[in-house]
Amino acid sequence: MRIRRLFGALLAGVLLAAPAAEAQQYEQVGDVQIHYNALNTTFLAPEMARAAGIQRSPGLGLLNVSVLESRQDGTARAVNARVDGRVGVLGGEGRPLDFRTVRDGGGISHIATFRIREGEPMQFTLVVSPDPDRPPTEIGFIQRFYIDR
Repeated sequence: MRIRRLFGALLAGVLLAAPAAEAQQYEQVGDVQIHYNALNTTFLAPEMARAAGIQRSPGLGLLNVSVLESRQDGTARAVNARVDGRVGVLGGEGRPLDFRTVRDGGGISHIATFRIREGEPMQFTLVVSPDPDRPPTEIGFIQRFYIDR
């Protein structure tokens, strides 16, 4: 249970530690919001990274994807989704991302780590399926990372 609480704090920390422009990236698809952000794993507190089994390294990034469904009462609830994706340099095919699902109380996050290409724009392609009866949503974004030495 302690690990779950720490991981919940980790996910909250991921959103707070990421630069403001990146922390609130999402796509609205009907009544579903697909939130995503990518950051260097060194932004994670050591104890949080350890509890989540994430290696902290200047050359390693973390991608976090969460899906929220809007309710009629104005609240939102986390929903499970299938998340696939790739990351690479612009114009390249990219490498597949190996997502794992993390549940914390009512929260559900899909996380994957990837190698950072310092100073180069990195292209992310996500395919998110919150409902198997509907077509998946494709999301693409580009982000540049710098390694703090």
